Amino acid sequence: MKRVTGFTWTVRDTPLVTQRERWGDVLLEEARRDPRVVAVSADLSTTTKLAAMRAEMPDRVLNVGVAEQNMIAVSAGLAAAGMRVVCCTYAVFGALRAAEFVRTDLAYNARDVVLVGALGGVAFGAGGPTHHALEDVALLRAIPGLRVLVAADGHASGSLLAAALAAGGPTYLRVGRGSDRLVYEEPSPRLTLGRARELRAGGDVVVLANGPPVAEALEAARRAERAGVAVGVFDVHTVKPLDRDAICAAAARAGRVITVEDHARAGGLGGAVAEALFENDVSCKLRVLGHPDAFAPAGLAEDLMHASGIDADGIFAAILALTGAAAPPDDAWGDEGGDG
Repeated sequence: MKRVTGFTWTVRDTPLVTQRERWGDVLLEEARRDPRVVAVSADLSTTTKLAAMRAEMPDRVLNVGVAEQNMIAVSAGLAAAGMRVVCCTYAVFGALRAAEFVRTDLAYNARDVVLVGALGGVAFGAGGPTHHALEDVALLRAIPGLRVLVAADGHASGSLLAAALAAGGPTYLRVGRGSDRLVYEEPSPRLTLGRARELRAGGDVVVLANGPPVAEALEAARRAERAGVAVGVFDVHTVKPLDRDAICAAAARAGRVITVEDHARAGGLGGAVAEALFENDVSCKLRVLGHPDAFAPAGLAEDLMHASGIDADGIFAAILALTGAAAPPDDAWGDEGGDG
């Protein structure tokens, strides 16, 4: 029987996590160095990049089955026995289905566990609302003592995992699908927990982004440069603890701030930034870009991001609206003397 591809999704059709998703490689490297490192899966070890470690160290990768709450409880127990634990499932299940276990077993007891939430935001676009994770950051950043990280690309995911394991304590690391556009060319970028990374300088507008929208923000900033607008771009990979000093200083200089994330507009990075600006008496214009207060339909991730205005087109439009600048002519249509 001929296999049908296209809008019928299978793992063979579209690899969920490609080789550019460095966190799985970094986990294996850490496990080789430290026999205390173990991994726990909720029946998703292949699609969440645990397969390499499972093949080399089968006795150190546990599969609890489709039981995310139990995955968190087992991880907390292993950490209590002195193990350094990385557990992983899809972001929507780890953050929402297992929320109370994350709160009590991990955060309240301050366990050394990194919960990796794969396919954050609308990365699993075809899975529809049941598999989108648009509320996870808002929910988990409210839990005391829980560190919340969002990787801009696959390379950043490995660096953030290594940093979280070194720092210890309970951490939520949200990653994408591995085929996201690369922000960092080097496989192991230097990222410091709690410190936003300035990727582009610009004093007219500051864009604070995390996750896949970081690459989109950089593209929008390049377009804005042609319109005479200097846009600074920060990768705010640590939502909690937030780099309030850098954010407030950049906002005070520019006077115009845009936050953008593959998450609901309520309670995520935008909410965290708004709180920081208000509490530090920083006066500026602020635009929060994210998904609206509605469940996203099934569809390609790129289309869903475009519809919510969190791709380069949407960010560029927000920059123009915030500054009052005019869009530059489009070369593709011959507006500058071409053949169009």
